[in-house]
Amino acid sequence: MAGAFKGCQKIRGPQIRSLMEAKDFFLFDCDGVIWHGEQAVPGAAKVVSALISRGKNVVFVTNNSTRPRENYVHKFSRLGFTDVMLEQIFSSSYCSALYLRDVAKVRGQVFVIGCDGLRRELQEAGIPCVGEEDDPAATIYNCALAPDVKAVLVGHDDKLTFLKLAKASCFLRDPECLFLATDNDPWHPLSGGRILPGSGSLIAALEVASGRKATVIGKPSRFMFECISSQFRGVDPAKCLMVGDRLETDMLFGFNCGLDTMLTLTGVSQVEEAEEYRNSELTTNHSFVPDYVVDSIADFLPAFEELDEQSN
Repeated sequence: MAGAFKGCQKIRGPQIRSLMEAKDFFLFDCDGVIWHGEQAVPGAAKVVSALISRGKNVVFVTNNSTRPRENYVHKFSRLGFTDVMLEQIFSSSYCSALYLRDVAKVRGQVFVIGCDGLRRELQEAGIPCVGEEDDPAATIYNCALAPDVKAVLVGHDDKLTFLKLAKASCFLRDPECLFLATDNDPWHPLSGGRILPGSGSLIAALEVASGRKATVIGKPSRFMFECISSQFRGVDPAKCLMVGDRLETDMLFGFNCGLDTMLTLTGVSQVEEAEEYRNSELTTNHSFVPDYVVDSIADFLPAFEELDEQSN
């Protein structure tokens, strides 16, 4: 069961069928599991539709904070996922807004390092954000610093400037100012062997400058699962399966939340890395090890066919 050390069990049709029958909630990462950019992983739409049609609860947990949930609904539809609803999507930007509103109950402005999608989620939750209007010639020596900033929230920002970093550092000198991060993903793969620095790289810079540690909202933090539990009835960790492609975020997230975990090999992490963690003498590395491994979530499809044959 979840939390027990099993490690890297490669499973096929009958075993997947048994697992599907035992679980009520399926949590899927998006990038590298459901799609690659604007291409759906082959068979993924059929798997999601089949799970939903069988009465399973399907939710999507993503650390991508660059777009609001409405944009995710449009993307799912565009890629052939016709039955995904807004309430099934839990992004790090949405969960950050919930944290600020419902947990921190922030009373004041939030200084955001992030994309427009993150700001939109905060605005929809009724959380005021500091405006971004700065004179192009402004520097940290002469720029205005917004009053009443009660939190700094860092997400992916492809327009990061030194001035943004400096302002955030100034706000964080106030020990009462919260320091939050949507996620701490270090990088993301691009085509041609290139990589895109992730939110974790921006957080690291600000942690050094401020001498403080950020509270991470997204995976592998438990808070994203707490958001799901608060919005769906009867969420039992023992009845959940976390499906992802990254050991250090998705598998660790499942471990932290007491969920069984499944690694798909269509994304960042490969089985050799999981086996290295499994064989490590450091027991802390075992939390990165998936319970199950599949080549792709399309491996679920033969299990559905077996179930259909049994019901006929």
